[in-house]
Amino acid sequence: MGRQLQKAANATPCSKPVVWTIAGSDSGGGAGIQADLATINDLQCHACTVITAVTAQNSVSVDGVYGIDENTLLAQLNCLLTDLPPDAIKIGLLVNQAQLNCLARWLGSEFASYQQKVTKKIPVILDPVMVASCGDTLGAVLDYMVLKDVITLITPNAKELEQLSGRELTCAVAFSDAAVQMAVDLKTNVLAKGGDKGGFWHEKYAKDLFICRNASHTSFIHQDQRFVLSSPRSNNPNCHGSGCTLSSAVAAFMAHGYVLHDAILLAKAYVTEGIAHAQQVGKGAGSLARMGWPTDLDLFPAILSGDNRPLLPVDLNFARLTYALDIYPVVDSVELLETLLLNDATTVQLRLKIDEHFDDQMLEQQIVEAIALGRRYKAQVFINDHWQLALKHGAFGVHLGQEDLYDADLEQIASKGLALGISSHGYFELKLAAQINPSYIAIGHIFATTTKSMPSLPQGVAKLSRYVKLLSGHFPSVAIGGIDAQTLEDISATGVDACAVVRAITQAKSPAMAYQFLSRLWMHSSKGSFNHLQEVANGN
Repeated sequence: MGRQLQKAANATPCSKPVVWTIAGSDSGGGAGIQADLATINDLQCHACTVITAVTAQNSVSVDGVYGIDENTLLAQLNCLLTDLPPDAIKIGLLVNQAQLNCLARWLGSEFASYQQKVTKKIPVILDPVMVASCGDTLGAVLDYMVLKDVITLITPNAKELEQLSGRELTCAVAFSDAAVQMAVDLKTNVLAKGGDKGGFWHEKYAKDLFICRNASHTSFIHQDQRFVLSSPRSNNPNCHGSGCTLSSAVAAFMAHGYVLHDAILLAKAYVTEGIAHAQQVGKGAGSLARMGWPTDLDLFPAILSGDNRPLLPVDLNFARLTYALDIYPVVDSVELLETLLLNDATTVQLRLKIDEHFDDQMLEQQIVEAIALGRRYKAQVFINDHWQLALKHGAFGVHLGQEDLYDADLEQIASKGLALGISSHGYFELKLAAQINPSYIAIGHIFATTTKSMPSLPQGVAKLSRYVKLLSGHFPSVAIGGIDAQTLEDISATGVDACAVVRAITQAKSPAMAYQFLSRLWMHSSKGSFNHLQEVANGN
């Protein structure tokens, strides 16, 4: 087994991410393994199955549940690991404690050894299935404590959370307390789903509560550690397999390299669209439609605070852009800003940092001069971060990172008629930015950059293309991070509206010539003459 594991660890990776589903077979085709297979394949992953049970069920009843013995369960796990190791795992129906204990031991031994060899933490998503959509019982209430600190996320619905917590959940506070306790006990992230109709969560909106694994009852919980996802409730009764679909979609999106917050948001949008297009097949509820990667921003749930209120002011009225952004220089001095304005730049961002050589008074003077230059040249000059000074001196616009949104007076920025640009680093932050209704949304970092320390990996062109489609028709999009003449054509091909450029201009021998050249490249990239301009630039 050891040599087989080493072979798997050294194998050439599959062109598609591999996602395992460890779950029961639904003979009716609407949930379980069948729903997982449809979802994983629809989201451009390769699906592998570990069967825990065979069920005799249709759309109206479950007539039998027949569990697989532990030796057969282990044989499937070990066989797959030697040849098709996972990039993510979804766990669904487990019919008894013996199965759960067997799986927990395997995850803590063989699978843990594999992860050490590949030096990669592989996400494990647990959907604690106990009751079918038709109301019939599928499995016993299990003790999931054997999976403590092993799984990445658990996704109980309200009824499952009630059973697992051992207490009646009659209000939102009790629901939240139970989810927090589960996160603490299992040392995992929790997505407590309130989409089921009935009980206190029967509202106009279906709301799911996310609790970070580091949550506690007493400590302050930051906005990205505890939040609510709110979607309009669908009237379509055909939602069989929605829980299975959600958890396998989270696994698939994480297998593609998205962080947990992004994967959850994508999975919610995927399920929302699947329910909207679902149709009845048998006498009971039909299963979800598989509609591919979510590309409609309106499908994504609203992100609220953990106590069910807006995280930030929403739908503010910021100034719209006067000019298209196109090549959007980000500079660190007023001198360079003026140079670019003299060379026909219509949009420039001034990004200044205070240090021991640059005090508050000098900062304000620089910003005053930059704003005056913007007025003189009728240009869109954005001030990065320093929104108080931008407001005080009447800047055209402000650019803020996500971490700055919670301190800035967004309502005053809007009421004073300033434009607002917001940085985003994935679907979750992009959706948060969209809720504010900014003037544009920047997406990054696309390539590796040395201009600032980044906690996340580069997004890459493929992900940029998906973000651009999502924002199309809603907000201008700006790519940022490591962009230069060599990468400009690939960036342009995504359809993004503009490119923020830093080093390619600020570190050029002639920033003015670099700006003009990049602007020509950008203009011609959509006209098929990009390669010719590159050849001229290279002296060919």
